[in-house]
Amino acid sequence: MTIQSVKALPARADVPREETWDIEALYATPDAWQAEADALPAAIQAMSAYAGTLGQSPERLLAYLTAADDLELRLTRLMSYASMSASVDGRDPVAAARRDVTSGLLAEYGSLTAFARPELLALDSLEGWLERPELKDHRVRLSRLIRNRPHVRSPEVEELLGAVQAPFASERGIHPALANMDLQFGSAGGEKITQGNVERLTTDPDREVRRAAWEGYADAHLALKHSQAAMYATNVRQGVFMARARRYPDAITASLAPDNIPVGVVTTLLDTYRAHTPIWHRYWRVRREWLGLPELREYDVKAPLVGTRPVSYAQAVEWIQDGLQPLGEEYIQEMRKGLTSDRWVDYAANDGKRQGAYSNGGGRVKPYIFMTWNGTMSSYSTLAHEIGHSMHSLLSQREHPHSVPRYTLFHAEVASNFNQAMSRANLLRRAGDTDLEIQVIEEALGNFHRYFFIMPTLAAFEMEVYERVQAGRPVSAPDLIALTADLLAQGYGDGVQMDRERSGIMWAQFSTHLYANFYAYQYATGISAAHQLLAQFDADPDGARERYLAFLRSGGSLDPIDALREAGVDMLSPEPVEATFRTLAGYVDRLEELLRARTTH
Repeated sequence: MTIQSVKALPARADVPREETWDIEALYATPDAWQAEADALPAAIQAMSAYAGTLGQSPERLLAYLTAADDLELRLTRLMSYASMSASVDGRDPVAAARRDVTSGLLAEYGSLTAFARPELLALDSLEGWLERPELKDHRVRLSRLIRNRPHVRSPEVEELLGAVQAPFASERGIHPALANMDLQFGSAGGEKITQGNVERLTTDPDREVRRAAWEGYADAHLALKHSQAAMYATNVRQGVFMARARRYPDAITASLAPDNIPVGVVTTLLDTYRAHTPIWHRYWRVRREWLGLPELREYDVKAPLVGTRPVSYAQAVEWIQDGLQPLGEEYIQEMRKGLTSDRWVDYAANDGKRQGAYSNGGGRVKPYIFMTWNGTMSSYSTLAHEIGHSMHSLLSQREHPHSVPRYTLFHAEVASNFNQAMSRANLLRRAGDTDLEIQVIEEALGNFHRYFFIMPTLAAFEMEVYERVQAGRPVSAPDLIALTADLLAQGYGDGVQMDRERSGIMWAQFSTHLYANFYAYQYATGISAAHQLLAQFDADPDGARERYLAFLRSGGSLDPIDALREAGVDMLSPEPVEATFRTLAGYVDRLEELLRARTTH
């Protein structure tokens, strides 16, 4: 038997500079970061001088808010550098130590300034002060504080709740270390499986490579299922504790209320998803027929339907730029600079790089993008998604000072999904051959699979786990695996042959989403709002562009439901989700047409 050698990824130090982000724009050297970290404790301690004085005058309040904003921005930059360094090399102990130092400083800041909220809410004059011109840049944040008055506790309780943030964050730090440093996934197709390449390997044309990658990834998580379940259950219990401490009826209300999002938005989404699972069942059947398989397994759901053509980073930039032309020349030029000469994007593949992709606001320096380039349509789609986040950050930061809250996750997933949808629509219009059209449809269906299949499944999982914990019921690894497998089975129907144990460990593979409580559903609402915004460009391109750019510039100055309503989308209605399922059905219809055309020739 021939033993196939496993291809190693390069070390972080060996990847080309142009494929990495310009992290030096945050701090020129690690020593500069350390100098700032050393200076911050004194600045944090100085905030205690404001305790008990905020009601003296509007001027004193303004001084505190200005000092707090400056300090929070410094802490954001410190954490950005630390977390970005840890993301690109999870095995770097120095980067991990930086992240721990920053987490401690953030917790110290939160504890020491915990006096502010109860002290402010005790002021009878606060509402009147909101109209003073010197406080206009702080009006949004103060108004939301007043709105959440019933959930702010006494100064002593607030101090305690601030102090527990660091120990409460411990399992959220343990899990990434486990997932990115300790899990060993084996190999597939002669290549070591990593967090950075598992997506490419599970979409490989070779079924054996896909199977080995999917099973190896699942088995590594299953091997540590009990410890992962204990960590996640701890996170859920902490969420329940915080909700009760702040006098919310349940954890989901506590998560949604600060952004003024009704719980009905989530329940409507999940009800609509369940009603439309037959669309997914039909897609699995079409996919099985197209691939010519006797049965579709889970490692086949992302198999390429036609021969894959490699997509370079430069090609993807051109596709995205061409597709987003309706947003105007200023938007295009800013975006192109960020993707090329300004080095917003870290897309190198290297050993130790963590899983996934994200956009980091960069502390108002640069909106950075983290991803791993795999040379596929999926990489193009991810880049389009993340540059939507980054342009959202750029435009909103220019419009508002740091004192105006940053946009929420609910806002964010609209901008990212919009870029994907608009760029994809342009590619479909100009596709010069059937194979490219199929690849673009596959990219769309892959995106829908993640955001309109996986994320609603995770959202339903999360709702159920929280209900069990709130009712005092136990949550173990077998419980979580069985629940996930049951929810996936609803979406697979009879179209996919499941491996329940490996399927059911999926919850452990999405730590970024589940440890950010009640985050997953926002991908599905985001893609729904994005498609409704895109549809407006057909009838009124100029008006639609101005409304959409106004939405981006508004940042967090408006609650997400209100910001979308001003842009012409009502997320309190099921219509955006219904309409987006119609878009999904249209892609499946077209794939069926192409399949029939292929089989008749």
